[in-house]
Amino acid sequence: MVLTQRGLRFRGRTIPCVIGRGGVRSDKREGDGATPSGTHRIVGMLYRPDRIARPADWAVPIRPGDLWSDDPGHEDYNLMVRTPYPHSHEALRRADPLYDLVILTDWNWPRAEAGRGSAIFLHQWRRPGYPTEGCVAFRREDLHWIAPRIGYETRLIVPEALGR
Repeated sequence: MVLTQRGLRFRGRTIPCVIGRGGVRSDKREGDGATPSGTHRIVGMLYRPDRIARPADWAVPIRPGDLWSDDPGHEDYNLMVRTPYPHSHEALRRADPLYDLVILTDWNWPRAEAGRGSAIFLHQWRRPGYPTEGCVAFRREDLHWIAPRIGYETRLIVPEALGR
């Protein structure tokens, strides 16, 4: 999978997508809204079993109480955690459909460096052209097309040149 100016190139298709409001950066930091350049491995897939069928046999269900830690001062930074969790986090089980299907990359994972930025997900977009906080987002139909066609070790390539 290669991110280009026109979208994500994958399996002979160019798929429309949006990236972070901060553009593409090689020096990604927590809260900058940027999508990090580089080659990122796909390391997991999460889905809402109450909303969609399992998209791949290795996908893990998002349960009530599942969160993602985005607190750079905590040992669980950039890891999935469970409620109750008093530190800064993002709910994975959302009222909107953005995280009904989440593909995880290895950005700053598994041993996160504080402040370097938490998870970069591939997920559903809010609407065309609306940027993310650093993730790569797609139309629902396109994300659901991608999911069964990837596996562990699939790579997401984000060229540094996109940031210029």
